[in-house]
Amino acid sequence: MVQDKRHKRLKKELNLLDVYAIATGATLSAGFFLLPGIAAAEAGPALVLSYLIAAIPLIPAMFSVIELATAMPRAGGVYYFLDRSVGPFLGTIGGIGTWLALILKVAFALVGMGAYISLFVPNLQITPVAVGIAVVLGAINVFGAKKGGKLQVFLVFGLLGILGVFFTSGVFAFEPSHFQGFLDVGFDAIISTAGLVYISYVGVTKVASLSEEVKDPEKTLPRGVVLALTTAILIYGFGTALIVGLVPPAELINNLTPVASAARVGLGEFGVILLSFAALLAFVSVANAGMMSASRYPLAMSRDHLLPDVFRRLSRFGTPLPATLATLATIIVIILLFDPLRIAKLASSFQLLMFGLVCFAVIVMRESQIQSYDPGYRSPFYPWMQITGIVAPFYLIFEMGLVPVLFSVGLIALCCLWYFYYARKRVERSGAIYHVFERLGRQRYHGLDTELRGILKEKGLREEDPFDEIVSRSMVLDLGREASFDSLLQVVAAKLRTVIPLSSDEIIERVMEGTKIGATPVMRGVALPHFRSTRVEQPEMVLVRSKQGVRMSMYNPLTHEEEGEETVNAVFLLVSPEHDPAQHLRILARIAERVEEESFEREWNQAADEHGIKESLLHDDRFLSLIIRGDAPTRVMLNLPLGDITVAKGCLLAMLSRGGLSFVPDKNTTLEEGDRLTVIGETRGLAEMRAIYLPEREPGE
Repeated sequence: MVQDKRHKRLKKELNLLDVYAIATGATLSAGFFLLPGIAAAEAGPALVLSYLIAAIPLIPAMFSVIELATAMPRAGGVYYFLDRSVGPFLGTIGGIGTWLALILKVAFALVGMGAYISLFVPNLQITPVAVGIAVVLGAINVFGAKKGGKLQVFLVFGLLGILGVFFTSGVFAFEPSHFQGFLDVGFDAIISTAGLVYISYVGVTKVASLSEEVKDPEKTLPRGVVLALTTAILIYGFGTALIVGLVPPAELINNLTPVASAARVGLGEFGVILLSFAALLAFVSVANAGMMSASRYPLAMSRDHLLPDVFRRLSRFGTPLPATLATLATIIVIILLFDPLRIAKLASSFQLLMFGLVCFAVIVMRESQIQSYDPGYRSPFYPWMQITGIVAPFYLIFEMGLVPVLFSVGLIALCCLWYFYYARKRVERSGAIYHVFERLGRQRYHGLDTELRGILKEKGLREEDPFDEIVSRSMVLDLGREASFDSLLQVVAAKLRTVIPLSSDEIIERVMEGTKIGATPVMRGVALPHFRSTRVEQPEMVLVRSKQGVRMSMYNPLTHEEEGEETVNAVFLLVSPEHDPAQHLRILARIAERVEEESFEREWNQAADEHGIKESLLHDDRFLSLIIRGDAPTRVMLNLPLGDITVAKGCLLAMLSRGGLSFVPDKNTTLEEGDRLTVIGETRGLAEMRAIYLPEREPGE
């Protein structure tokens, strides 16, 4: 069996602006600057309606991609989602096929610049220019996602600025008579044209393949993708209406530079130059975004042993160098040997198929009921949104004709050959669909749950997770002697039963049940027994420190028989409500993350009292410890009840230590000389309070 290795993660460098620019830049190119003329030949002025209808099937796919990306922010996008939901076979098809479809569209974008460049330099050979631009973009992407993202921001906002000028000026030359006979072509032609222009929108979700490099993906990805799709719909809606209203119908049909023709009417020759420059920005933008996204597919597949190991290597800039070079080389080969325009249109049918499978992946992940599947954003109207997203793409593929269908079948066949002759013998992994089977009495893949728990730890807590409050009110037991886990559990259960409606025997039974099936993590001398109960209203925790050690029996999770013993110096027992398993896992993940930090063991062992033990579990930037003294800035709090003390926004006076005892104070608690007060809250609020009460922090404070 191939063993998983820890892979070096990509740097989290992309913010909301970068995500928005990448998603928007991957969308606004040929769909606006080239396709309206071709669409006019099919639908006449109703092409405007076709563009709006084409956005509808994308919406379920967009919501599904966002949900999966916030639950599993990993390089590889569609490939990763399909692999972890329905297994490596469909993952291979999705990975190789989407990678190829992406680079075909990148090549299409680079070659598509030729139509606009030829307006000014008729004899220029576009192929060498396209290859040169591809090499430059490849080099930029090697130096880091941030640099590629900043280029994308410049390109997209430059494009949007020029389009703003075009839209404003074009209104004054708008000719409503061009819309006569708007629906004369019939509904079938409008729908068929919608299938043709659907490729205009598909780039908006490609940023999901960069989700591993996104800062705070649970918030950034939904906002960035939704803003990008909204921008795209507005520009395609208003823009195509403006093109129809400016360019005479006979001139618009099969016009390969429709925006330049419209700009000539609205702004004269200056407009042709300006909008041609905008077109170049758009084509370079989609090529840059496409190359960034495409290069992450070989990386992700290599991590999972579906492609050779070389593709998982990162450069010293933290970027997938071999994967980027392979993507660049394939783009150059396609530009030199094939007609990217024709092939890119065929590849759009494969993209439609992938979007349908992504919607299916959400259904699989939801129905698997894996507790560690914890998306920061959940698609609305489940499962009807996903069912629509499965059916609609197949309808559009059928409307596109036989050739796109055959192309998709051929691409799937190639992916199948690769999987059966190379990948299958290298992986022993299944998707979440086996967890659905397990509910029907078959089998499940435990490795996926482990992987998702690892992702939970990387994503960290959410704002609404009461981790700091749980630690502050937790009960502490500081043992001065060696003990067995069984005897310790008797004491801990007796303490815990005072705050939860369970008996000591019930608590012990639940903890031992989890320990025997291998559900109690043990790491770096720390054990994390835990369980959930329908009778518990809020999370509660007991912290145990034992410098002499706690002897803990280890069990075989299959036979429940003892398999040796391990000594730990800390035990954190967590009990949470049954109704929120994801929050329970996030709290456990945060504890595990803190335990793995280098500073934890030192601070835990050196803590002088119960107060210090609790603080050692908190992040330095998540709490502030103040000692009330008459000769310090904290003297303003002396002899005041907590209810009269003003704290910064987002902060809470959570814990008080007095005379060696710690407790959670209330608003009537009056502060005395020597009291130690712990403040928890947001980083900004804590910084404000630190500046007031600890302007020159003394050593050891």
